[in-house]
Amino acid sequence: MTALSMHEASVPVLVRGLNVLSAEIAKGAAAAGERGFDPAVLVNARLFPDMLPLSGQVQRASDTSKFAAERLSGVASPRFEDVEHTFPELEQRIRNTIAYLESIEPASFAGSESKTIKISAGTFTGRSYLLHFALPNFFFHVAMTHAILRHNGVNVGKLDYLGPFPA
Repeated sequence: MTALSMHEASVPVLVRGLNVLSAEIAKGAAAAGERGFDPAVLVNARLFPDMLPLSGQVQRASDTSKFAAERLSGVASPRFEDVEHTFPELEQRIRNTIAYLESIEPASFAGSESKTIKISAGTFTGRSYLLHFALPNFFFHVAMTHAILRHNGVNVGKLDYLGPFPA
């Protein structure tokens, strides 16, 4: 059995999560249209006053995925200004993030499991950073987006969150 590479443990997982996020964002936009309210209501919705709104959750999921890939691969990520205020703008950000992730050659991740990663939360090996910080943080923001949509009556459930299963 072949060992799981850092690329395989990160990029496909992050891309899959971003595609799930994209599908849920589309359901949110459709729900606003079907129910006849301004989509900005959902884009700005929060679960609690001190939490980020849906737009901020999508932005953080994007940032977490691209910064994880950058820190592990050494390939500079694009910078986004966090100015998305509509579903189409959020969808474009997701597409741009996926394009960046898919542009990184797997060889760029070679040796990253033992690379030292220093961030404000602490110092990690690449493996520990990916498994114990980056992926949990990424999925937290994906889950919060799901929860905001669900809380606001968008018909999303567990299978939407899990997304289609790969072959």
